[in-house]
Amino acid sequence: MFRPMRLAAVALALMAAAISSARAVEVTFDDTARFLAGMQPSADSPLVALTRDPSWQHHAKFFDGAFAQLEQRQLSKIRSWSDVNLAAPRPTMFYFFSGPDFLYANAFYSKASTYVLGALEPAGAVPDLTRLPRGSVNAALYNVERSLGSILSFSFFITKQMKVDLRANQVNGTLPILYVFLARSGKTIRNVETVALDDKGGVHTGNDNPGPNATRGVRITFAGADGEARTLYYFSTDLSNSGARAAGFLKFCETLGPGNSLLKSASYLLHAGNFTIARDWLLANSATIIQDDSGIPLASYNPRQWRFFPFGRYLGPIGEFAGRYQERYAELFTRAQPIDFGVGYRWRMHESNLLLSVKIPGSEAAPDAETTSFAEPPPKPRPKRLRPPEPVPPPPGRFFWFR
Repeated sequence: MFRPMRLAAVALALMAAAISSARAVEVTFDDTARFLAGMQPSADSPLVALTRDPSWQHHAKFFDGAFAQLEQRQLSKIRSWSDVNLAAPRPTMFYFFSGPDFLYANAFYSKASTYVLGALEPAGAVPDLTRLPRGSVNAALYNVERSLGSILSFSFFITKQMKVDLRANQVNGTLPILYVFLARSGKTIRNVETVALDDKGGVHTGNDNPGPNATRGVRITFAGADGEARTLYYFSTDLSNSGARAAGFLKFCETLGPGNSLLKSASYLLHAGNFTIARDWLLANSATIIQDDSGIPLASYNPRQWRFFPFGRYLGPIGEFAGRYQERYAELFTRAQPIDFGVGYRWRMHESNLLLSVKIPGSEAAPDAETTSFAEPPPKPRPKRLRPPEPVPPPPGRFFWFR
């Protein structure tokens, strides 16, 4: 009587051990990323069982449609623009105030071998999804959809909403969004590890002690269609003057530069006096800078060190940032070339501005040049600008991020 029960118990134990072993071996970073992105994981992955859930299938269908629209509307056009206008991109690209926006970093600088993103949001974690209750997995998919609502529709994150969504589950922080963007950009994730920077910019992994002012983040190794290994760093860091002085983030970045930089929907922070260290660092360590008008103010560029290539239309800031209008920027954009995509806060096509600034080789060694030619003139009455158009709701989906 007891023998069959004993055999059944042994069989269950062996099955549990086999499942545990399979999980340890087969739940890869790449399969997890594909699952969160609504893409089929590898055929032998334990995550395949979770793809049979109607909730995941709805999630996959929604992301298929949303990313296909985004690719057609913006990303493919941005890549084409970059191919034409970026003659010799550097291996490293820097993207400050980025959030987890690898999507546009890769679109503008698809040939980079190292990507460095820095923003306030914590990196977070993505646990083994097969070990979570089914309700937690569905909640994670829902929160990922919500947090991506604005960037899929407009090209930028709504930070307040993203902070709420990315803290609401065991799958949290910017890491799940980075996973989704890597997978949907056609990348294969090979490894993910947490890293920390000490105050001198040194990189620490594992149980290393980075000291009291550590800057924490993740290092993701991935490959594109060509199979070549590339690296994505994301660090949670305060880029204000006090934060930049205390942390080693800029010192670490300096070891990888000079590089190319991207600034998009940056809340005009680099126009303020408490972000001058990050602004000056970018000007000193960038070979090219792609930005909208929310990035570095034109008055901060030394015109003898940079060549400017304006694209699109400058209609001034949206209402929330009305005090950041730049007369010289408007003057520069009277000779702008057109673009066929939208980007930044003015996300509609034919309303967006994009400035490509290219540093003149050897200009760093030249004597200090006068910068008054780009200084803003005294304020003068301007014709009242029409109120910027309000954002339209994102495409139909399962989230309702816009209130």
